Amino acid sequence: MRHHTPVALLLSMLLFTGPAAAQDQAGIPYATTIAPSGVEGLDGALADASRLRRLAEEAPVDGFGLVARALAEPRLLDDVFRSEGYWAAEATVLVDGQPATTPGLAERLAARPAGDPVPVEVRPAPGPRYTLRRIALRPATAAEAPAVAALGEPQGLSAGDPARSAPVLDAESDLIDRLRRAGHPLAAVVERDVVVDHEAQAMDVTWTLAPGPAARFAPPLIAGDSAVSRALTGRIAGRLAGQPYAPATQERTRRELMALGAFDSVRVRAAQRLDETGALPVTFTLNDRPRNAAGFNLSYETNYGPSGSVYYERRNAFGNAERLRLEATVSRLGAGGGTEDVNSRIAANLRRPGLMDGRTTLVAEVAAVRERLEAYDRDALVASALLERPFGERWVLQTGPSLETGRIGRDGNWQEFQLAGWVLGARYDGTDNLLDPRQGFRASATMTPYADVAEGGGFIRALGTLRTYYDFTRDGGSVVALRGTLGSLVGADRAVPLDKRFHAGGGGSVRGYSYQSIGPRDSRNRPDGGSSLVEGSVELRQRLRGNLGMVAFLDAGSVGQRETPSFSEVRLGAGLGVRYATAIGPVRLDVAVPLNKQEGDAGYGIYVGLGQAF
Repeated sequence: MRHHTPVALLLSMLLFTGPAAAQDQAGIPYATTIAPSGVEGLDGALADASRLRRLAEEAPVDGFGLVARALAEPRLLDDVFRSEGYWAAEATVLVDGQPATTPGLAERLAARPAGDPVPVEVRPAPGPRYTLRRIALRPATAAEAPAVAALGEPQGLSAGDPARSAPVLDAESDLIDRLRRAGHPLAAVVERDVVVDHEAQAMDVTWTLAPGPAARFAPPLIAGDSAVSRALTGRIAGRLAGQPYAPATQERTRRELMALGAFDSVRVRAAQRLDETGALPVTFTLNDRPRNAAGFNLSYETNYGPSGSVYYERRNAFGNAERLRLEATVSRLGAGGGTEDVNSRIAANLRRPGLMDGRTTLVAEVAAVRERLEAYDRDALVASALLERPFGERWVLQTGPSLETGRIGRDGNWQEFQLAGWVLGARYDGTDNLLDPRQGFRASATMTPYADVAEGGGFIRALGTLRTYYDFTRDGGSVVALRGTLGSLVGADRAVPLDKRFHAGGGGSVRGYSYQSIGPRDSRNRPDGGSSLVEGSVELRQRLRGNLGMVAFLDAGSVGQRETPSFSEVRLGAGLGVRYATAIGPVRLDVAVPLNKQEGDAGYGIYVGLGQAF
């Protein structure tokens, strides 16, 4: 459509001269006020939609520009009124006290002496709020009637509700989603018929729906310039073929491909039509992560000095999405003033996903460990080869052998050991976020039978932890987090290596106490470890403003000398913390004090990390 400017308006714009010319060049500033509508919640939406308010800092060059803005304002506000069900609403705009439609207003504004901004007032008149009267669904063809009838009533809409547009659009999206979840990938809305009856102040909505045929997935295609074996990705994606169409099934397959760890992104696109067999073609487009990565980490402990680690990671190492990680860590560089008390670990870890049915992952690791702790000294070579397999959306099961050999002792009194174990583990994660959970719970349990290869005999070490989270404000503003841990050594005696006994204290355990300081002690008041463990924590996580939050917490822990967890020597630690949210999780700073100290305990502990404490 072409728009023609009246000749009189052009002449006025070209011939106008005089004192106001300088004002024209500088523009005509104005100040907009919006009168109360009398409807709660409507005024904010009107203010947000107001173009007069939004462009106020860009003053129009002359009176005609200001009048044009004022005349366009009611049409913009109509959308707000109708979205809230006010279908007979009006908005009047006054410019310098005169309706924007007043003849000659633009010329008078141009001649107005420079000074205060021109007052502009918007007067909304919502009128009555219309209601929904009839809501109906009808099929595009008679053959599609059963699928449409199975939908029932549109969700979120009822006769008598306000005739708002957003719930109508939401209900329409939900109808299509439900048809797709029912196996109709090509479901569409043929027509949305909305009739507004101004006399009855009511609105009728009728949808004509075309569900399309129910379909199954065709064998999927793999696209993208990926170096990962097509046999592997095809085996994982190929499980989709022949399954009834469902968006959740398609998304689950996409996540399984992402879980290989070799891709920056996996995009999935379903075709817009069925193939000649009546199946739905699907294409997965893979984008590889960089093959090489390296990094380092530095930290500092008040009692033990600086620590650091470096790593190198090779992704898709051998073409089947393997991840090879080499890592070296040193800690407690300041303990004892020399190198005798330095701790170190050098490890190689290989993850090989997609084994067997494509869902099983091999996790193999070998590590050389040197530990110089208050509880024990240990030099060991540790190796394990574990198989992990997810079950459903939340569970991961783990099993496999582990071997340890080396020496352990105190004050130079070493004892050789060779242990063979078999790990049996399970994890469940029903939370909403990996590093900053707010809802749901997590559980983990590990039981490892050990056999002493050199001396004979054995024992079982079992450990289980439950974490749960409650978001009381439903927006992450106030979250209560709870953690409980139980551990037991079954069939053990004092010959069990010191590192396999239970200890408590420190970050991730009972804050405020030194690492491994809670539990039985020997005759020289050194941590001796125990045969059972019980721990608990409660945190109140409160967001203060923006990315900043605070935490108040109470930790408790006890280590007993028998297999059954004991509550007789519970140690309590309490403190406050600061959280700063980042894109990769909250940065954590906690300060804790022991509430019932043992001999030799420090007066406080400071803990820094990424992610919540648990």
